[in-house]
Amino acid sequence: MNTAQHTKELLKKVRLVELKTRGLSEHIFSGEYHSAFKGRGMTFSEVREYSPGDEVRTIDWNVTARFGHPFVKVFEEERELTVMLLADLSGSGDFGSTHQLKRELVTEVCATIAFSAIKNNDKVGLLLFTDSVEKFIPPKKGRAHILRIIRELIEFTPKGSGTDIAGALRYLNSVIKKRSIAFLVSDLLASGYEDALKIANRRHDLVVLRTADPREAELPDIGLVRMADPETGEQLWIDTSSSRVRNAYRAAGLKHAQRTREILRRSGVDHAVIGTDTGYVRPLMQLLKQREGGR
Repeated sequence: MNTAQHTKELLKKVRLVELKTRGLSEHIFSGEYHSAFKGRGMTFSEVREYSPGDEVRTIDWNVTARFGHPFVKVFEEERELTVMLLADLSGSGDFGSTHQLKRELVTEVCATIAFSAIKNNDKVGLLLFTDSVEKFIPPKKGRAHILRIIRELIEFTPKGSGTDIAGALRYLNSVIKKRSIAFLVSDLLASGYEDALKIANRRHDLVVLRTADPREAELPDIGLVRMADPETGEQLWIDTSSSRVRNAYRAAGLKHAQRTREILRRSGVDHAVIGTDTGYVRPLMQLLKQREGGR
């Protein structure tokens, strides 16, 4: 494929992702996003005359002294936020046994969050990582910026294939000094990231969306199959007709899911599981509503 054809195909993919995710953000997620992620605080707007029921602590004593009767300060929510998307592009993302690959799922959910954010006048940044941080796009506003983020999510070819979640979170803390809303979108097929998760969640409002595929939890009975680890390249033959093998595989999948749930619970991180078979709309919606209800 020549450069012109490649560019045309890429723009077509970007447009398709935009059409799907922008519609979802406008019609489904926009209100919930605004409610679930409040502004940083309150900023002074104006003064007005005191009314019965106003809090005494909001009285502006200087203005009150000048006019001889009480005035109170009026505050508005400081709405503008910074949203950071931390997208796991490790080798395991190139797997999917149903409707889409995990990487495609990552792209769509990141795009939906990004469009919801800019509709609420928030800035959005992107951090792509594998076993190292592969690319960082600083937070900005605007549709053109979001389309660039989608293009990178679709097109970017990572150098690494492993997963270093702790390294990605440390990088986030080093480049984003002010508190942000950080979405970590990953299958969490890694270890040694719990401490980094806790630290990042103290500095930022961290949300984890764990990507999953049904074949990671259950093997079908289809005889002898050669499998490859997408992150290490290691290959081995597995006899899926053996109930012992299938049971061991299922147990390992359940153990990983349980272990990650426990790590996220201990870290105090809000999280949801999004699947290549079930999508992200319902889990993300439930997560936003839970946050809204918990505030």
